Amino acid sequence: MLLGTTAAGMLLTMLPTSAAAPKPLRVAVAGGAITEVVYALDAGAMLIGSDTTSTYPAAALALPKMGYQRALSAEGVLSLRPDLLLASAEAGPPTAIQQIAAAGVRVITLSERHDVQSVRDKISGSAKALDLTTRGDRLLQTFDNDWLAAMTAIQAQRQQQSGKPPPRVLFILSNSGTQAMVAGRDTAADAMIRYAGAVNALGGEDGFKGYKPLTAESAIAAAPDVLMTTSEGLAAMGGLAQLLKMPGLALTPAARNRRVIADMDALLLLGFGPRLPAALRRLSAQLTA
Repeated sequence: MLLGTTAAGMLLTMLPTSAAAPKPLRVAVAGGAITEVVYALDAGAMLIGSDTTSTYPAAALALPKMGYQRALSAEGVLSLRPDLLLASAEAGPPTAIQQIAAAGVRVITLSERHDVQSVRDKISGSAKALDLTTRGDRLLQTFDNDWLAAMTAIQAQRQQQSGKPPPRVLFILSNSGTQAMVAGRDTAADAMIRYAGAVNALGGEDGFKGYKPLTAESAIAAAPDVLMTTSEGLAAMGGLAQLLKMPGLALTPAARNRRVIADMDALLLLGFGPRLPAALRRLSAQLTA
C-alpha cells in the first residue's frame, strides 16, 4: 500500500512538467490603432515591440520600436523574435513583410480604411488573432455603444445650429514646418470632418484626392471657416503664429476669426482606432462652439 502511494505521488509530481503551460505569445504590432486595440483587449503583456505610430496608451511608448510602419526593416522586426506580427494594411514595404513571413513569423494584416467599419474590423481581427474572441466581443459592444452615443450627440449639436451652413474646414498636415500639405477627398482628415457634420473645404466633387501642397491660391479659394491640424503638426510649424503665416491662410475667414483646432494628436484625430467616438465628439463640439 505504501509503495502504491509513493508511486502515485511521483506521478503527480511529474504531471506539471509533462503538461507545461504553453509559451506566451510574442506579438509585434505595426500600426498605432492596432496597438490601442491590443491594450484595450487587456493583452498588452503580449507585446514585445511596435512601430513609431504606436503612441497610446502611455505603456506603448516603452515598447521597443521597429521604425515607421511604412518603412519597416525585416531585420529590425525579426530581432525581437516575434511569433506574430499584427500589421496595418499601410505597413510595409511589401518586401519586408514578405521576409518577415518567410522567416516563420505569422503575419496578419488588418484593414486601414477611414470608416467606422475599419475600426470594428481591427477589434474583431486582433481579438481573433490573439485568441481573445470573448474580450473582443465585449470591446466591440462597448465601441458600438460609444459610436451610437457620439453620432446622437453630433446630430443634436448640428440641430442646435439649424439655419447655419456647416463649417468649412481646411486640414493642414505638416511634419517639418517647411512644406505644408492640405487634405482632399479619401483621407482620414476628410472622413473625420464629414463624420463630425462639417465640410472639407477641399473635398468636394470638384476637389482632389489625397494630399497636395498648400498654396496661397488654394487656401484663399477654399475660404475655410476653421483651420485644423494635429498637435504635432502645430508644434512642427512653430505654433499658431507661424501656422497663420503659411501661404494664404491669413486671408481666410478662419484666420480672421482665429478659429483653429489643433489640440488632438495624430493618432487620436486620424488614427481610426477605438477612441474614434471620443475624438469625433470632441471635434464636433469645437466645430459648433
